[in-house]
Amino acid sequence: MKFYQHFLDHLQDGPLAAWTEKLPEQISMGIDPERFGNIPKWQAAINELPTVSPNSVDLNSPAVRIGEKDQLTDEQRLQLAKQLKQLRPWRKGPFELFGLDIDTEWQSDWKWDRLKEHISPLKNNHVLDVGCGNGYHCWRMAGEDPACVVGIDPTALFNMQFQIMQNYIQADNVMVLPAGIDDLPPKLESFDTVFSMGVLYHRRSPVDHITQLMDCLVNGGELVLETLIIEGDENSVLVPKERYACMRNVWFIPSIELLVRWCERAGLKNIRVVDVNQTSTEEQRATDWMTFHSLKEFLDPNDANKTVEGYPAPRRAILIAEKAI
Repeated sequence: MKFYQHFLDHLQDGPLAAWTEKLPEQISMGIDPERFGNIPKWQAAINELPTVSPNSVDLNSPAVRIGEKDQLTDEQRLQLAKQLKQLRPWRKGPFELFGLDIDTEWQSDWKWDRLKEHISPLKNNHVLDVGCGNGYHCWRMAGEDPACVVGIDPTALFNMQFQIMQNYIQADNVMVLPAGIDDLPPKLESFDTVFSMGVLYHRRSPVDHITQLMDCLVNGGELVLETLIIEGDENSVLVPKERYACMRNVWFIPSIELLVRWCERAGLKNIRVVDVNQTSTEEQRATDWMTFHSLKEFLDPNDANKTVEGYPAPRRAILIAEKAI
């Protein structure tokens, strides 16, 4: 709880103050070793990391870069790598710590490059990133000088990975919390920009999810929604029988036209699709930092345009919309 206290104090005088009444209990549950048995092991690895203050931090490069190579000896860098690999898999990134490259499963900078020129400026905004993983995109958002960036993700490992970066960067206005969107107060209406990237297809009720996202926005606020899509007309949606690309919890994959309709039904305005891209095995792949199967193993070995189940291979769209004033 100590790790989060400074950030909770930071929220006390802002639009998120009401949420801080529930957050301590939510945080305690989200990092409870009784629920997540690996937390003591991960915390021990973090405690063994080199104690050094970075002489530079760059949040605007493809790899979130912390410190310089000459700040650590080769022996210290080997120790750093050893401890960080105790927290595998590293899925979102990349990161560079004191000259050590964390080559994550996803080249998450590619997604950021596809959307950054289309979103409204984040400067001085309150920003929410739903399903943020280890916070890579939160750091890229922080590079745009917002008032505050809050990432939420219920996965304990990703929260511990974020703690590593925050312990070195020590940014007062950035935090990843061990929570999901259902833990947010209803009708929060406190964020200028809300991101939901790679979440919608994991929700049993996509329109309800879009409505929840909209309810987090101030009037006139902006939603950035990135999700899987299929080709088709406004009535087309894929409902996988069991798994999609080896993922169990994929419920609905709409066409772009149907996705726009969902957003319209939720009440969003000025809806535009700014990017459509088929995920490649260069963007998502296994590495030394994520040694499990990745996209290559999830595709038909004889046809990269199909998943192993025979569905269309992953295509993703980025949609931007606004909450009515």
